[in-house]
Amino acid sequence: MQQFRTRWLFPIKKANTFPISFAKSRKKLSSGIFPLQSFKRHYGTEKTFPTDFPLTARTPISKIPQKQSQELTRLIGSPLAVAGWIRTTRLQGGGSFAFIELNDGTCHRSLQVVVDQQAARRSGIEGIETLPKTGSSVFVQGTIVESPGKEQLVELKAHSLKLLGDCDPSTYPLAKTRHSLEHLRNFGHLRGRTSTISSMIRVRNRLTRATHSFFQDKGFYNIQTPIITGSDCEGAGEIFHVTTLFSPKQTDKNDENIKGPDFTKDFFKKPTFLTVSGQLNAETYACSMSNVYTFGPTFRAEESNTHRHLAEFWMIEPEVAFADLTEIMDLAEEFIHYLISDILCHCDDDLIYFEKIETIFSKSQKKENNRNWWNSNLRKRLESVVRRSFHRLSYDDAVEVLKKSKKKFNVDPDWGSDLNSEHETFLVEKFDDLPIMVYNYPKKVKPFYARVNDDQKTVAAFDLLVPGIGELIGGSQREERLHVLESRFRELNLDPSAYEWYIDLRRYGSVPHSGFGLGFERLVNFCTGLENIRDAIPFPRYVSHIDF
Repeated sequence: MQQFRTRWLFPIKKANTFPISFAKSRKKLSSGIFPLQSFKRHYGTEKTFPTDFPLTARTPISKIPQKQSQELTRLIGSPLAVAGWIRTTRLQGGGSFAFIELNDGTCHRSLQVVVDQQAARRSGIEGIETLPKTGSSVFVQGTIVESPGKEQLVELKAHSLKLLGDCDPSTYPLAKTRHSLEHLRNFGHLRGRTSTISSMIRVRNRLTRATHSFFQDKGFYNIQTPIITGSDCEGAGEIFHVTTLFSPKQTDKNDENIKGPDFTKDFFKKPTFLTVSGQLNAETYACSMSNVYTFGPTFRAEESNTHRHLAEFWMIEPEVAFADLTEIMDLAEEFIHYLISDILCHCDDDLIYFEKIETIFSKSQKKENNRNWWNSNLRKRLESVVRRSFHRLSYDDAVEVLKKSKKKFNVDPDWGSDLNSEHETFLVEKFDDLPIMVYNYPKKVKPFYARVNDDQKTVAAFDLLVPGIGELIGGSQREERLHVLESRFRELNLDPSAYEWYIDLRRYGSVPHSGFGLGFERLVNFCTGLENIRDAIPFPRYVSHIDF
């Protein structure tokens, strides 16, 4: 095992950091803040606020330090320009000034902007009471000053404010401060402006970046696999058909009198589908380039309306040549440790916010069983995942644990059946609410490509089960023996002609190889504490929902 690790599981290198460079008159500090000296040089004294201050020179709110530091001290008294969307506008001092909560989406926190009567008049606004309201977009020039409030260290004292896009609060769907996540799904085009969804997107973005960093630093090659395919990877039949032909309206799938389209006249001259996995295609390049991975959208026409299923979702699927089951399990564990470590380092504000979701949504989302037990100590729980190795047990042992528990399950745990969600939940709780790996499943519950073990009853496959989610990763050593693979096709009544190219990999220089698939939205749920998978993707597609 140690030999395997030193062969290609070498430590991750620290990412190189490069200073940000801009055009001559628009140079920024490496932090991204438009520096005072450049402002003076381009526009005159710091007290002069030009009307032609470029939008491109705005400072992202995420670049304004939120903790006491030398950089923050230097920033106080400096002119600054910001732009964003107004969360709230509050009149204070009998209408003599107002607080605007401005957010630009670059971080969870907003910037408090103080607008007085002079700044309003300077901006062509008749009075404080007519300032732009919630949802409006504005460009603000002002000076960073120390804030007397407890919620923030600094605030922006506005010199002038420019309305970029007005918003009528009487019709704006997000005018209220709080909305249930279920309600927000009706406004997929606007929900990115909310704290919850924007925080989710930032965590999702960081996980995406970390995924590529992890595999690229290990020498993997990223393969873009087809979205349109002529084969069903899982063999389950829950697939979307792709056709240029219009078929008769079919109301009863079992009605033999209704004929489907003649696919020989279709674009590809045969039935084609949206892919359910990039695995089979990735295997072809693993068997020529050793280590590859694919990261892309997959589709499944499973008419399930649960909080765990989507019709369109993203999968991370590495394939590794010359690796067995133990080695691919090691890679999966190291991958999860790396991803969680990365967001703990770079998404602290967003994770802190998700810990507060219990108090924010507990009243408005009683119908949705939100994961308060996980959210209340989200960062500590994620840290515990990183600190400890994942417990591993065979399927045989897992079934034995379930039977000995004497717990009343809705479905009895019998050997030969797949583990249900209630079984997975019990096993995770049994082992300290930490991820566990179950391996060597019965071959009848796993796909044709999983390598058959010597006992002829089980296959070298594993699932990674995590708290609150259940299965996060499914993987296996792939069946590299030609005669065994052909036998599996016969057992499962699969047409080998549709997989001829896949079989060729076993005919010509076959090698042991392994891989796994990780459901990306389930990973986002796990890392944020959000329960419903529909809130872990920008535009969820599920039964009867294809808006936006």
